[in-house]
Amino acid sequence: MSFVEYGDTIKDGDTAIVFLGHESMFPVKVQHGTVTQTKYGVIRHSTDLIGKKYGSKVTCSKGGWVFILHPTPELWTMNLPHRTQILYSTDISIITMMLELKPGSIVCESGTGSGSLSHALIRTVAPTGHLYTVEFHQQRAEKAREEFREHGVEHLVTVTNQDVCKNGFGVSDIADAVFLDIPSPWEAIGHAKSALKAEGGRICSFSPCIEQVQRTCLAMEEYGFTEINTLEILLRVYNVRTISLQVPDLGKAAEENSSTGFDSSNPSNQGSPCANLQQGTVQFKSGVPLREMVGHTGYLTFATKS
Repeated sequence: MSFVEYGDTIKDGDTAIVFLGHESMFPVKVQHGTVTQTKYGVIRHSTDLIGKKYGSKVTCSKGGWVFILHPTPELWTMNLPHRTQILYSTDISIITMMLELKPGSIVCESGTGSGSLSHALIRTVAPTGHLYTVEFHQQRAEKAREEFREHGVEHLVTVTNQDVCKNGFGVSDIADAVFLDIPSPWEAIGHAKSALKAEGGRICSFSPCIEQVQRTCLAMEEYGFTEINTLEILLRVYNVRTISLQVPDLGKAAEENSSTGFDSSNPSNQGSPCANLQQGTVQFKSGVPLREMVGHTGYLTFATKS
């Protein structure tokens, strides 16, 4: 099993996603002799998972069923254990595009955190690219290194435990892109410039506060970066559903209906527009925004090494 290469069959030691519904899923490490409890009953790894194909419908002990999915960076972002606040697919997608990443790209990242963005970056630069990720916190760095090994991507990533603001990324003049998600990104701009290739390399800094953005932009200008711009992604979801609206009483139309002998109780007239007018409502499909939406996550500042 690898997050960048699809496998058909569930094997002992794999990380799989147990899918109960779009709003209910969780990761599980498949191990011979182990069981997993769900609201639909027990899943026995030896008989219910190992040897089955990914995407299989598995019946639990209480008669309910779940699907077992192959892990992807998108599914991992939704289900990973949080060690820090993470980036979600809305921001990850624009970061990947604006940094102009592709298979074979070399990327530097700090900090690693829970590895949400890291998995997406690895999948994007595979099979010939590489990710150099720096994490200040030792335990988080060790856990990230362990996860990359379990997920079959350790050959595509190098995890370093150090302070990027003081010691940099450990590489020079090779990176196509640099991503910063640290409290004081302006202190790491010089090291980012050193890590980037001679010219044309891209940098992105994620910050939740506009004051951080201001200081980062000033540092980028000081180190000669160009095309500096900041943006914010806001996701607004719409639900398609049936809406009922009251039809206004136009007076004359009602009189005409009565004069023509229209009978709303007649089954043959139930589907006609006149029937809707008599009932006082009309129904149609409409896109309705959710009452609440995901608001500010952070500001993304992009620039180019000239």
